[in-house]
This record gives sequence, structure tokens and C-alpha cells, in this order.
Amino acid sequence: MKLIINGVEKEFETPLTILEILKKLEIEDKAMAVAVNMEIVKKDEWNKFIPKENDKLEILQFVGGG
Repeated sequence: MKLIINGVEKEFETPLTILEILKKLEIEDKAMAVAVNMEIVKKDEWNKFIPKENDKLEILQFVGGG
């Protein structure tokens, strides 16, 4: 399964939920918001929502700094 994540093409062997994708990318604790095809997916839906082939995901993380 091919997805575009933050502008980078990624391949996964099987369809995954957003939460599973975040775990595979090792950022599940850092992600604050996820949009699929420019539509925000609520955090409580991440464990159920399965993106489709060629969907575009934007994973937003808050970064501290000054």
C-alpha cells in the first residue's frame, strides 16, 4: 500500500490504521494532528481510520523552541 506522508512516498505491506502508521514511523507520542487528503482526523479515530491507497497524510508535530 502506497501513501504520501508529509510529501514523501511510503510503502506498507498491508493497510494500516493511522495509529499503526504512527507506531511504524516511531512518532505515535509526538504526533498532535493528522490530516488525510486535507481533512483532519480526530485523535480518537486514529485507531479505526484506515487510509486508502495513494492517500496524502500530513502529520503535524509541535516542536518547542525559542
